[in-house]
Amino acid sequence: MAPQDLTPLQARLDDLLATLKATDSDESWKEAEETANNIANGLRVRDNEVENHTTLGKSTLPQTLTTLLTLSLRGSSIPPEANTGPVFQILRVAANLCLDHDPNRGYLLDAGFPQVIVALLEGYADKVPAPTESPLSLSIAHLRIVRTSIGVLLNASIGYDAVKFRLISLESALTILKLSSSIYPPMSWHDLGTPSNPLTEASEEEWSLRSGVANWAWRTISELKDAKDDPKDEAPRQILNVDVLPWVTPVLSCFLPPYSLRIDPSLREDANLYTNLVQTDFDVLEETCILLESLSLDVEDIRLALARGYCFPAEHLGVPCFKTMVDFIERGTYSPTWDHPAIPQEERARKQKTFDICKAALIKSVVEVAGEEKNEEVLWDDSDEASPGGDFVGTMVRWIKEYVSDTENNPSATHRDDLVICASLSLGNLARREKTSTALLSPPLSLAPFLSSAPVLAKSTDIKLKHGVVGLLKHVAQSSTLSPIIPDSLENAEVVRRIAESGIWDEGSDNMAIVVQLNGIGVVKHLCNASVAHALALAIRHEGDAQSPLERILSLANRTESVPIKSEGIRVLVNVVRTLLLKKAPTILPEEAPSSQGGYTTEAQANQTQRAIAGLLTDSNAKALAWFLARSGKFPILINEGVVALNLLCSQKDGGPIVLDAILTQAPDGGAADATPLSPADSTASSPTLVNKPRPTVARHALEMLVNVLRNTENQAVYPVEIRANVCTFLVQLSRNASGPKLTQVQDAVKPVLERLKETKPVERDELIVSAVTKVLDLWKES
Repeated sequence: MAPQDLTPLQARLDDLLATLKATDSDESWKEAEETANNIANGLRVRDNEVENHTTLGKSTLPQTLTTLLTLSLRGSSIPPEANTGPVFQILRVAANLCLDHDPNRGYLLDAGFPQVIVALLEGYADKVPAPTESPLSLSIAHLRIVRTSIGVLLNASIGYDAVKFRLISLESALTILKLSSSIYPPMSWHDLGTPSNPLTEASEEEWSLRSGVANWAWRTISELKDAKDDPKDEAPRQILNVDVLPWVTPVLSCFLPPYSLRIDPSLREDANLYTNLVQTDFDVLEETCILLESLSLDVEDIRLALARGYCFPAEHLGVPCFKTMVDFIERGTYSPTWDHPAIPQEERARKQKTFDICKAALIKSVVEVAGEEKNEEVLWDDSDEASPGGDFVGTMVRWIKEYVSDTENNPSATHRDDLVICASLSLGNLARREKTSTALLSPPLSLAPFLSSAPVLAKSTDIKLKHGVVGLLKHVAQSSTLSPIIPDSLENAEVVRRIAESGIWDEGSDNMAIVVQLNGIGVVKHLCNASVAHALALAIRHEGDAQSPLERILSLANRTESVPIKSEGIRVLVNVVRTLLLKKAPTILPEEAPSSQGGYTTEAQANQTQRAIAGLLTDSNAKALAWFLARSGKFPILINEGVVALNLLCSQKDGGPIVLDAILTQAPDGGAADATPLSPADSTASSPTLVNKPRPTVARHALEMLVNVLRNTENQAVYPVEIRANVCTFLVQLSRNASGPKLTQVQDAVKPVLERLKETKPVERDELIVSAVTKVLDLWKES
């Protein structure tokens, strides 16, 4: 088609606009339709000799199109049937005028054309008050208008943020998706070709148009999602709100069996139409899952609304959005429509892989919704005493139990790891309090034996599954000092032993996810702080094992480059020492009082305890604690933990010389600044808190750190008086249980600091520290 100058046609359209303003006649509209059609066709041809796009864009055409479109509605929200032809051609002109032409996009925006289109689409959307499984009934003429309207918005917004911002401000994304989901509900074409809906040329065109609406709608949404106020902004603008949820989540239900398909053979024989509809179904599903994932991750209101809607579907126009997502994760299957000769095997395989990715995206969404702190009371429903936690919690628990049972009964079959990952991560997010953690381990939920079972903690278990299960155990264990049910249940399930045997701490596993190793350490750290039984399970080697669980952790801490694992691994040793020795220790002021469950319960346990204590009294353990102390200057609570643990070791027979040697041994990192422990991601009260004040944070060895702690008389907010008093108590204990030149070396380093503390002006003195200092100095005078 040879290019032609379209200026005369543009001028004629201006004249017709003037006529239509004066006389709204069908004849004038017919001529306007023909003129617009010729302009639209002419704009499809690009040629350097005739630059119609630039010329017409600078003319009155953008404003003329806007006014004609407004007049064509004749006061209605959508055009009357008689005006569908002119409206369609006007839209075609605009779509072709702004395609790949930024100046014309600006001219149309200035003329208000995109705004009029949004109002037009809103008129169509108002015909659908609530989501429905049946496609919105529209004539082919109106379907053409809707599809082309969305096409104009797509062409006008591609790479042009000014139009995107205006469309976002008009909340056009919601309107577009509402229309798209109503015009093309996936799989609603299945009866096409049946006697009640025969396959004709008109029905083929209708479904091609409906498919086109869906495809262009999602492409437009994709463009709007990329809009940014500034190219440097990392996060795009938020284009959708909670109102979109009931319009997009029903797509997921289309992929839930049982499928009631009524596909006529004639439709299967039309390979082009059939494969186009199948592909559109699939594209809508994929885009929906991507959208739900991003909204769940980025928007708090979405997370809150999804959780509310689980129990109250009225939240979303009666659509159970979050429950539909959960059901899709569990029961969604590959569509039978993919099994067709026109769809190659490799294409079916690609669809299956992407379908699995869609489920993974929704798993992230579910976990994020469960992880929203404000949702804990919503998703954990205690309204039915017989079903603690309610339906959502019951579903997550069932997924874990069924996986364990199915795997144990049929190990060679393929099982749903992803369900356990989703369930364990979700329950872990809800197990933030003693009440919920206790309920998960109590009847009827009774999860403990399942969380420690071989299917979820075997060496061969996928690392992502271990991550979820061990993370859930860590959250539950955090409440173990508050509820006897938690440590008792996990003791009966042999959780400490099972985690150790899972291989997460073994040599050769260091390339595994550090977070899994750290979470496993967190589980046993809390448990051994709660009861002697768990401390013993950590400290004693099981028959046939080369190392105890504690030795595995310390070996990992020794060889890893992860500073949090180094720090938290030694804190396990600290807790084991405190739990097994504290009742025999001299008076000391620990940051946390020992648990009421910390005592010995049986003679056998007492004997085991003595064996475990003997195993703790090693040079390597004492040095690990001493080096931990030397590296912990940033965290007063870690300083105190190290001092308490060394004091307890020192109180044992033969413990004094071992501890004395350890505190004088230089740390392997030489007190390097980068060896200072970092606070791990641990939300418990026992986590170290960084004090933003100047203080010594590194030391060559533990003795140097002890001196630094005592010397801190000018700023007591850094190292509290109680911690410095505990250092003095440790020095007394060490002096009573060790002797020789090395003890003299300690006294020479510490004595001047103690004397200055004792001589401090009365107004600056604290009776607790003065009393503690005096005890040390008096003891040294006697010796």
